[in-house]
Amino acid sequence: MNQNTPAPLSPRPLCHLNENQRQLMSAAQLKAHGVGAAAVSEQCRAGGTWQQLLPGVYLLHPGQPSDEERLHAVLMYSGRAPERRGRPDGVPTQHAPGRAPYSDTIVTGLAALALHGFSAAPPLSSLDHIDVLVPRTRRLRSTAFARLIRTTSLPTPVQLKGVPVVPVPRALADAVSRLSDAGAVRRLLTEAVRGGHCEPAAVVRELSAARLLTRPHVIDAVDSLLAEGRTIAEDRLYAMVREYGLPDPVWNVDLRLPGGPHLGGVDAFWPDHSVALELDTRAPRQDEDALWSEYARKREHLERLGITVVHISPKKLRESVEQQAAIVRTALMASSDRDPAAYVVVLPR
Repeated sequence: MNQNTPAPLSPRPLCHLNENQRQLMSAAQLKAHGVGAAAVSEQCRAGGTWQQLLPGVYLLHPGQPSDEERLHAVLMYSGRAPERRGRPDGVPTQHAPGRAPYSDTIVTGLAALALHGFSAAPPLSSLDHIDVLVPRTRRLRSTAFARLIRTTSLPTPVQLKGVPVVPVPRALADAVSRLSDAGAVRRLLTEAVRGGHCEPAAVVRELSAARLLTRPHVIDAVDSLLAEGRTIAEDRLYAMVREYGLPDPVWNVDLRLPGGPHLGGVDAFWPDHSVALELDTRAPRQDEDALWSEYARKREHLERLGITVVHISPKKLRESVEQQAAIVRTALMASSDRDPAAYVVVLPR
């Protein structure tokens, strides 16, 4: 018998199982196929053809498990198997293609970033632990290469390579919480923005929720992240104006009343149309409410002077640039129907 071919388990046929299920099964699945604990122990003895990877999880071939098998083993160990109705012949009902048969467990941390395609994340094969999120009420413990992170609320996962994975911002927060290398943290956060995986604000929100913004090496990386994110957003804004044929504004200027107070800085201003544009690159930190109030006061003051203020977020510039160009164009065209705005002094910022 080929050593990679599992031994017959019971009179029930195994043809309904996919390849992963043939190679990796839980104690409950083996029992459902008529293989009791004594038979499993016999197969896993020294020199046997099976091996126990984690408590209650068995690899049905000798040799090192693959990256995929390690992932599925951790999920099989940490997840709560959903209730399934069997077919009349006793064969368990199969899940929809592409969906893993796990619930209440999601891959996170460096393993999740590797699945998302981060080049700055170590490959799965080099990870000593695979982190998974589980509900706080689960009684399982971390063991071997399975590390459980308890949470009061599981995020909505994405399916990557057949396993549930947390979104990038949460994966970054869980990874950074265990990293003390400032360079590694900076590389991961930078790739998240440069690679278009997510916006800086989403990352900072997760880091703040995890109470990581008190660590000096994380704060330094976040400052670089925000600067990187703003530069990318500005480049997209310049490209939007050029590619959609909008009039050229004056860029990055301060507005003042003649001989009066400072009105605030804007990212673009069309003096002939009295339209200002601001990139909303706020990062949700502890002073978010105060910062938003400052934004709101500036907008209200400018609009009382007859200046239309358009707010655009980096995310909208990335995901719906044509719509954002239409919003700016509409504001410019509507200027002819408004009363003349107050005269303001435009200064370089």
